[in-house]
Amino acid sequence: MATIEARDLVKQFGTVTAVDGVNLLSKDGEFLVLLGPSGCGKTTLLRMIAGLETPTSGKILINDSDMTGLPPRARNIAMVFQSYALYPHMTVFNNIAFPLRPLGTKKSQIKKKVEWSAGMFGIDHLLLRKPRELSGGERQRVALARAMVREPSLFLLDEPLSNLDAKLRTSAREELKQLQKRIGITALYVTHDQVEAMGLGERIVVMNDGRVRQIGTPAEVYRKPADTFVATFLGSPPMNLIEKEDMLVGFRPESFLPLEVSSKDYEQVPFEFEVTWLEDLGSDRLVYGNVGIQSPHRHVIAKLSRNITIPIEAGKTYSFAVLKNEISFFDRQTGCRIDKEIPLCE
Repeated sequence: MATIEARDLVKQFGTVTAVDGVNLLSKDGEFLVLLGPSGCGKTTLLRMIAGLETPTSGKILINDSDMTGLPPRARNIAMVFQSYALYPHMTVFNNIAFPLRPLGTKKSQIKKKVEWSAGMFGIDHLLLRKPRELSGGERQRVALARAMVREPSLFLLDEPLSNLDAKLRTSAREELKQLQKRIGITALYVTHDQVEAMGLGERIVVMNDGRVRQIGTPAEVYRKPADTFVATFLGSPPMNLIEKEDMLVGFRPESFLPLEVSSKDYEQVPFEFEVTWLEDLGSDRLVYGNVGIQSPHRHVIAKLSRNITIPIEAGKTYSFAVLKNEISFFDRQTGCRIDKEIPLCE
């Protein structure tokens, strides 16, 4: 196992700053997820940790040792790419064995290690096949087995599930999480998919424009976002934000409920909600509309679970409420959360 630390890490490509002063520290054996939109710098950060990109400035430490200028082979890491990068002319066995041969590993040991790694991912019966004979899920497992065969101290994954269909991604996500826990390896996982991030990560590093916006557990970044970017990037639908004087008031759509079903055990903040449109998604109803009476109407969304069967129609106004302890407040100018306990917002 190992720890990863980035200190004031910067990467520039000409006039473009892809990574801008990133600081983070993983825990030993942790599954840490880098989450953000395309172009936010998460893959560039991962590639610098892997040694595939050279930082413009800053340091990368693995197990407290400075690895900034060292090549990938000196870092004892394994990386799985989005494209899997399997050799089409090689069998599954030879694809998995490929990282071992440059190390001078004996043939007998190669066979044992390949069988061990393939068995870990349930593909030991596919060792004689070529990649073209495999499904997308099987190719993904071969790529993971090839990464693990060297028994690295760090496991870096760059959106390895993005080429799978939705059903297979769900099962692969579960398998990957269980595997990481079983072997106890430190993993750094890049994704733009918030469901993957919330499901896999022990902590999530939310990035935007090359900077870290927030680091926290899935519950922390979802319930107490550090700024309006995190608030609106996480969640489907995203957090509602309405203006109030010099603040933005935020609340999650699933926390915005009809007054008669809202919890009476906590203080409520009531709203008059004018409904404009509804979507029935089967498990949920999305209710779109406006709140506000004396001030201009503000557009918000309510997400009602299937067990809330209260009839709601477009064109009518209903009494809704949010529990006070589920409301977030943000500075209107900076977008930062008005809560000194939440770090990183600048």
